[in-house]
Amino acid sequence: MKKKTTIYDIAKELNITAATVSRALNDNPRISAETKKLVLEAATRLNYKQNRVAQALKSGKSKNVGVVLPYINRNFFSSVIRGIEEELNPKGYYVIISQTHEKENKEIDIVQNLLDAQVDGIIISVSRQTNSNKHFDQVLAKNVPLIFFDRKKEIPGTSSVTLDDFNGAYRATKHLLEQGCRKVAHMTIDLSLLIYQNRLGGYKKALSEYGIEFNPEYVIALQSEITAGKDAAKKLMELPEPPDAIFSATDLGALGAIQHLKEVGMNIPEDFCVVGFSNEPFTQFMELPISSVDQNPVLMGKTAAKVFLEQIDSEGVKIEKNVVLNPTLEIRTSSQKK
Repeated sequence: MKKKTTIYDIAKELNITAATVSRALNDNPRISAETKKLVLEAATRLNYKQNRVAQALKSGKSKNVGVVLPYINRNFFSSVIRGIEEELNPKGYYVIISQTHEKENKEIDIVQNLLDAQVDGIIISVSRQTNSNKHFDQVLAKNVPLIFFDRKKEIPGTSSVTLDDFNGAYRATKHLLEQGCRKVAHMTIDLSLLIYQNRLGGYKKALSEYGIEFNPEYVIALQSEITAGKDAAKKLMELPEPPDAIFSATDLGALGAIQHLKEVGMNIPEDFCVVGFSNEPFTQFMELPISSVDQNPVLMGKTAAKVFLEQIDSEGVKIEKNVVLNPTLEIRTSSQKK
């Protein structure tokens, strides 16, 4: 087995002390530019790799950032991770990804494990079940930057990067009303979460602007799965006065609704219009492309990473930053009558 190169090997190669090599590798101002250049060249030549654990112990920074999210197999969350890594990797940071599967107890364990691993920061989208703030208080007590994305908690000392869900829902509903729809239903997910409260609020505002009375029968909760969307659409269409359009807080719900509407012989968009939320990749590649609100997940990830970097570079000064991104409405066949 090939022996791992150490700073002592570099010192022997250049006939200098190991302490000088260490200082040069860590860019110590006491070491001349010429010596640093010689050390770096020798390190490259000898294939020297710095020990990250030792570096962390010395600097107090692990160069690891914890990213906590409900599921990794959702395009939205995987795209957020891409944005985070694209921003952090060039700065020498590594990302530790953990999934809560929407469970509070799992989220609490993950946060504790990340703190035990001495991560430099935590970027998190909270689970649907999360009610407690104690694990977040522990993060703040250790002066570890805590940045929420998409789903957040209102906690002093934290930062967040979210979408203007209210405006996204408002624009989606207004678009349906502009197409001539007057009985617009809303499929929501979990109204205990702020993002879905805001989407309901945007939906209500658009109705109000068009002088349409809010009908609670037209608001139906579902899990973000296709079968739930089908079941919800079935219930809506069985109402004495069924809707003529659906704004769904999830693309999978919109897809399920479209499947049911087709099964019962509805023509889309001539008889019925549908808009989803998230702009999942499948929405544009369907035989019937689905209109959807784009959440700009890569930008959200990049922005969350930038907020972390600002905090880590603030030299102990606490920064609270709440960034709200503008959504984009992608209009496709499922809602475009005009």
